Amino acid sequence: MTKIYQRTVGSGKSIVLVHGWAMHSGVWGDFAAQLAQHYRVTCVDLPGHGYSEPCDEFTLAHISELLVNAVDAETSCWLGWSLGATVVLDLAARFPERVNSVILLAGNPKFVQADPESNDDWPGMNVNAFDAFASHLSQDRLATLSQFLSLQSQGLSGAKNQLSQLKELLSTCALPSQDTLQSGLALLKHSDMRSVLATLDIPVLALLAEKDALVPVAVGQYLHDNYPQVQVNVFKNAGHLLFLSHQQDVLARVYRFMDEQ
Repeated sequence: MTKIYQRTVGSGKSIVLVHGWAMHSGVWGDFAAQLAQHYRVTCVDLPGHGYSEPCDEFTLAHISELLVNAVDAETSCWLGWSLGATVVLDLAARFPERVNSVILLAGNPKFVQADPESNDDWPGMNVNAFDAFASHLSQDRLATLSQFLSLQSQGLSGAKNQLSQLKELLSTCALPSQDTLQSGLALLKHSDMRSVLATLDIPVLALLAEKDALVPVAVGQYLHDNYPQVQVNVFKNAGHLLFLSHQQDVLARVYRFMDEQ
């Protein structure tokens, strides 16, 4: 079976952190260290990312099974950032006995907009822009990844510092392969976890950013209007890297949510 890297620090209630596309668990940095002062924190690398081995089948079903087998806590809060949010929603549906709550951090149940021909007004990323990004990735992986990193703090106060901090956190591991990256984009494009979110009977917290260039802030209003069981918090003047730029505010909200369980 594919070997999944994980590291656990701290003690208390269990919380598992799942990173986003093209990243690895090192991205959590001080955020994970702060959480570990209060909880048992496990950071995992998705298959083909960081120190985890690549897998032949980069599907939600396979990824969820690999992560559940890699984490030894009987039940945990699973926190997913960006692509990680899609993963933890799938995992909660497949392994409900292992998930007692979910936190979606700058993530959503459906990453791209619905077909414009449909009556679905889901506020995701524009599909044409998403496809163009995937095409650029196949032509120049390094340049496209650099652009992707810049997007995460684009136009925000302190953007240069955030980008530098992110690059430093990511520098400890090699980049995922082209195949792994494209497989991750395919998951983001085709996954629709809204029906899963609607049927979850566990606490769910969505932490979103007002100026996120990847997950539109309108997702927050949509969740509020259509999923009353989901707690929604929108952080002002924040982007996709809100756990770096607004770390103390995000931590305070996570603490409150964890303490409610």
